[in-house]
Formats: sequence, structure tokens, C-alpha cells
Amino acid sequence: MRLYGFLLFWSVLATMIAALSLGPSFAHVLESVPRLTRWSPALWREATVFNGQFLLFAIIGAPLDVAAIICPGLLAWLLRQDRPAFWFALAATLLYALSLVLWFVLVKPANKILATWVPGPIPDNFEAIRLRWETGHMAVTAAKAAGFVSLVVALLSIGRGG
Repeated sequence: MRLYGFLLFWSVLATMIAALSLGPSFAHVLESVPRLTRWSPALWREATVFNGQFLLFAIIGAPLDVAAIICPGLLAWLLRQDRPAFWFALAATLLYALSLVLWFVLVKPANKILATWVPGPIPDNFEAIRLRWETGHMAVTAAKAAGFVSLVVALLSIGRGG
């Protein structure tokens, strides 16, 4: 009974953290269509680079992204004797880890360039940086969404192994 309570706690915690990590990423995707098709370069730069629009995404989102790897990882360890739940929890862990790798490979380099931009003329490399930033967030979201689905399948598979 005690193990069940512990497993329930980690299942709920892992799911909550994973959902909170996915939420801001999904918000980026929802915003991306008008940001890429309707917004002027000046509006995009103003909203994205200046005035701290995405400050809380870093302050709150970064720890959530790390926790979204650790919590399903611990859940996978707790489920190590319960196949296939273990494999789905492990897949969730790896997919959330992949999302963080994708952020470092795709989004962070764009962020470094965005940090150099100042008010004034639109930089020559604007289109390339905007596209990298937006599509990078889309790739991160895809990995997180797949990880979340895998985590849910893991939870639904608990105790159903052979």
C-alpha cells in the first residue's frame, strides 16, 4: 500500500510537471502562425526581443524543462519491473530530454543573436533568425508533445504488463 501511494505521488507529479513544461511550448506554436505570416518585422522584433515578453519563459520554464526530464525518469525507475509501463515512461524521459537538446541546438543560438539586436533598422539576418526561432520552438513542442503522450500511455499501462 505504501509503494502504491509513492507511485501515485510520482505519477501525478511527473504528469503535472510534464504538462506545465509542454504548456508554454505549445503557446509558442499557437502564436507562430500570425507571428510568421501577419506580423511586420518591427512588431515581431518588438514583441520578441524587447520589453521582457518571454522573461518568465526562462525563469519558470527552464527549471520545469529540467524537472520534466527528472520526474518521468524517476517514474521509469519506479516502474522498472512493470513492462510496458517502464518503456513508455523511459520514452517520455528521453523525449523530454530531446526537447531540451533541440532547444539548445535550435533556439539558443537564435536567442544569442536576438540578444544583440537594438532598436533601429531591422537586421539583415532578420528573416533567417525569426524562422530559426519559431521553427525551433515548434520542434521542441513536437518532442514534448510526444513525450507527454508517452507518459500518459505509461500511466495507463501500469499493472497491465505480462
